[in-house]
Amino acid sequence: MLKVDPILCDGFGHCHELAPELVRMDEWGYPILKLDSTPMNERGAYESARLAVRGCPRQALRIERVSDPS
Repeated sequence: MLKVDPILCDGFGHCHELAPELVRMDEWGYPILKLDSTPMNERGAYESARLAVRGCPRQALRIERVSDPS
């Protein structure tokens, strides 16, 4: 799951450019991430998330593992 640290984020919008299927922008340019967890076993979603994390100039994004509730 892709997560953002709102304290670190300066709203540059690179995450939206790099992963538009995972991130949309609010009216001030800050990211709004999908609420449901995106399966990172989908290669395309994982690669987009990795690009967004690497492309964030403030290092405000991270990929977190979501444990299976069962």
